[in-house]
Amino acid sequence: MTHAIAIVGLGKIAQDQHLPTLAASDTLHLAGVVSGHAKDLDVPVARTITELKAAVPDLVAVSLCTPPMARTALIEEALSLGLDIMVEKPPAASVSVGERYAAMAREAGRALYLTWHSREASGVGPAAEWLSARTLRRVSIAWKEDVRVWHPGQEWIWEPGIGVFDPGVNALSILTRLVPGTELHAATLKYPSDREAPIMADLTMARGETEIAAEFSFDQRGPQTWTMTLETDDGTAELREGGGRLFLDGAEVAVPEGTEYGRLYRRFAGMIGTGAIDADLSPFRLVADAFMLGRHERVGAFRWDD
Repeated sequence: MTHAIAIVGLGKIAQDQHLPTLAASDTLHLAGVVSGHAKDLDVPVARTITELKAAVPDLVAVSLCTPPMARTALIEEALSLGLDIMVEKPPAASVSVGERYAAMAREAGRALYLTWHSREASGVGPAAEWLSARTLRRVSIAWKEDVRVWHPGQEWIWEPGIGVFDPGVNALSILTRLVPGTELHAATLKYPSDREAPIMADLTMARGETEIAAEFSFDQRGPQTWTMTLETDDGTAELREGGGRLFLDGAEVAVPEGTEYGRLYRRFAGMIGTGAIDADLSPFRLVADAFMLGRHERVGAFRWDD
């Protein structure tokens, strides 16, 4: 028996990751989609969660893949219908709003999973195990990608508080798993002259004596870069390709098979019907700290067709 789940919001990430993952799942099945523009699907499509629940009475859960700005109303609606909820990152438009979600789900007695897909990259778990027996000295992060490739024409990505932190929070989600208790001390945020969110960011962080530096870019042409280097008292680990590959002292090591979203949905399937809450906001708090402490610089205007 599989659980009936619906996707709410059918943008690029839902089409690229969520739909194929559910198609391959042996614990969940796609029972419908909530979207204003979905077509050519073999499942019911509705404009609201309430309409879809009426059409699919056995629906037990939703996966929210909408932009983060309007999720509170969707979560309220889903909880009122007795549905468990999985949320794509970033979880909300602000930390204070995101903090409400766990209390709302707890009061309703429903499961809530605020996901960080990069934490489920194949190399992250082995890296955490390797670090557990060592003293971490320094962390260097380079997370640089092209917004034109990953969010073509999506103006919501330039809303205040997002920009380069849409991919940057992926690095921070891995960091806060490997180095819990990380604090942000300073940041430089570079804003296009015609946008309200940064296109680049340099962060200075630390945990105790461990120095942590990150460079983020949303304007990386050519090969994309997602690396994290962890220097310890007994060797160096490097996560490449967003955490999908792990190198120890320069030599690549085997990592578990499977996909990030496959692991997310497997975890969520086990939460359905239990009332479990997984709502860690520590990566999001570092983003908020960067906006609070960051020095602003203006750079050239952004163009989608450059």
